[in-house]
Amino acid sequence: LPDGVMEKWMPSFIKNISILVGETIGITEEIMGLTILAAGTSIPDLITSVIVARKGLGDMAVSSSVGSNIFDITVGLPLPWLLHAFINNFTPVIVSSNGLFCAIVLLFIMLLFVILSIGACKWKMNKILGLIMFILYIVFLIVSVLLEQKTIECPVTVGSL
Repeated sequence: LPDGVMEKWMPSFIKNISILVGETIGITEEIMGLTILAAGTSIPDLITSVIVARKGLGDMAVSSSVGSNIFDITVGLPLPWLLHAFINNFTPVIVSSNGLFCAIVLLFIMLLFVILSIGACKWKMNKILGLIMFILYIVFLIVSVLLEQKTIECPVTVGSL
């Protein structure tokens, strides 16, 4: 393939295949985004973090992970929304998620637990901290999926804000 071709079609291909697989086995787009697509876009960050951590640069691994998420939230989300607004006469982007407010609150709670866990491990990256963070991620996924499937209800809905 010529240079640059794969970079242009690969994200669209992955998204479309994910939606197709999700629809085939009955998984919503929101849950696919929360699990498969989120993990897929984080693999380069994971590889980078492993490489620098093996070189003894744990601070850089953590900083890269945190910085990547901040970049995604503050640039990766608003930039496409701004482009959409400019192209579509400032029509807002509608985000439909059953438990969006609670998922955001859960994200902040998870961040607090991550900070407390790092502090409890005396600011050292070790296997126990890794296990704690992995468990926190599983809890986040479970609660987010339960919110999205309306198995548990978020007391605050987007329309009530």
